[in-house]
Amino acid sequence: MSEIRQDPTTKEWVIIAKERAKRPHDFVRVESRPELPDFLPSCPFCPGNEAMTVPETLSYRDEKTRGWRVRAFVNKFPALTPQGSTARNAENGFLLRLDGVGVHEVIVETPVHNRPLALMEDAGVIDVLLAYQERYDALRPMPFVKSIIIFKNHGPSAGTSLRHPHSQLVATPIVPRHIRLQHEVARSYYDDTGQCLYSDLASHELSVGERIVVETEKFVVLHPFASHRPFETWILPKARQASFCNASTEQIKELAHVLRITLLKLYRGLNNPDFNYVLDSAPIGEEDSDYYLWHLRIIPRLTKVAGFEIGSGVYINTALPEETAQFMRSIEVE
Repeated sequence: MSEIRQDPTTKEWVIIAKERAKRPHDFVRVESRPELPDFLPSCPFCPGNEAMTVPETLSYRDEKTRGWRVRAFVNKFPALTPQGSTARNAENGFLLRLDGVGVHEVIVETPVHNRPLALMEDAGVIDVLLAYQERYDALRPMPFVKSIIIFKNHGPSAGTSLRHPHSQLVATPIVPRHIRLQHEVARSYYDDTGQCLYSDLASHELSVGERIVVETEKFVVLHPFASHRPFETWILPKARQASFCNASTEQIKELAHVLRITLLKLYRGLNNPDFNYVLDSAPIGEEDSDYYLWHLRIIPRLTKVAGFEIGSGVYINTALPEETAQFMRSIEVE
């Protein structure tokens, strides 16, 4: 019989379709991706093609060669731009609108065209995470910035258009409803218990054990009880921090290792699946709140959203998180 499980962080319901469930091995990509070169002359993100992008907002360079390791710059086709007004205007006093004010940047993760995060050394992933944090800190004082979303699309079904490994950052003048919902639920839990919902969730999962993928000194990697999609993976810090901007250098170093081995497990176990990841962090001005915990969510694109999900907002997951977590634990990585 199927189960209907509730996500404690949003109060959303998810159907775990046990009778339709596939075994973890059934989600392995059958087809292999085409081989990519380490350099592509037409790629605007490859070294030597920097003139194809706008000027950098950040770069980390080798002291000897001056070659770059990570670059950040404004997206050539930004969803939002810094010009305009954040004043709300109502059409006939009813439908609200405001100018598309914000910032949309690209973070190129490596000069090597065919080297995803999963196949990097820890040092390379550290650079990427430090770049996230540096750009986050640079943008959050801007008066129109209310929320900063850092995300990565890997593969065509995840929305990527350029294969060269990169992430994106979007700073918005509003706090998206999904983020507001997370915070409303976490605040309500804190008001009732005096505890952080996400910290309590991590402690519960560690005590149960069956949905844990990796545990380190500073982080917990798990498959959520009410996973929306097969192999949905969360990385949560053990320290009580609402904002990613508050993570220490030591935390960033350990997160880089944890993220790399988690992505490598997915890469090896599922044959390099398409995925998105999102870094969830507190809205601007709420970075020191006690009730929220920043975290990173990885969503492999192994199934498609269909009519029931669109009509109801309730996801159907055809994989048991207890089984997918066990599968992930069994994959050995260095």
